[in-house]
Amino acid sequence: MAKAVALGSVFCILALATVAHCHAPEVFDVEGNVYCDPCRVLFETKLSHKIAGATVKLECLDAITSNITYSVESVTDSNGHYKLSVKGDHADNICQVTLTKSPDADCSEPMEGLETDKIVCTENSGIHSHVRYANPLGFMTKQSIEGCKEVLDELGLAPEDLDFQT
Repeated sequence: MAKAVALGSVFCILALATVAHCHAPEVFDVEGNVYCDPCRVLFETKLSHKIAGATVKLECLDAITSNITYSVESVTDSNGHYKLSVKGDHADNICQVTLTKSPDADCSEPMEGLETDKIVCTENSGIHSHVRYANPLGFMTKQSIEGCKEVLDELGLAPEDLDFQT
């Protein structure tokens, strides 16, 4: 009998915790980094650096109408890291983080394909955390800097016919 009462109590507590969780407002934290690619190779190398003060924006669009349903902006810290708080469940939306501005005039060209990243902002995703991590986003310099050929040689990636500054 005591086991039945204890088991019943456990089920009641779990049920109350589930109900309490369901009524909590959804808030997701989206985190990521912004970097500068001085070699224009579309990935981070040892010559890359994080960009402090870069502006990123998260927008959620209605999947049918493409109307913006949610928008929030943030600026990267001294380590090139940003954190955005997203309120509400956006299960019926397509949400993405996009680079909007670099404070570094020498590294302000958004990298094609790496200027935005889609983010899932819903409880109904199988992710058991309120934190969502975006892939690194990047800007690149207008021309590659000195030392890029050597870095790519070290990686076994430097083609002979590319014009890198040395």
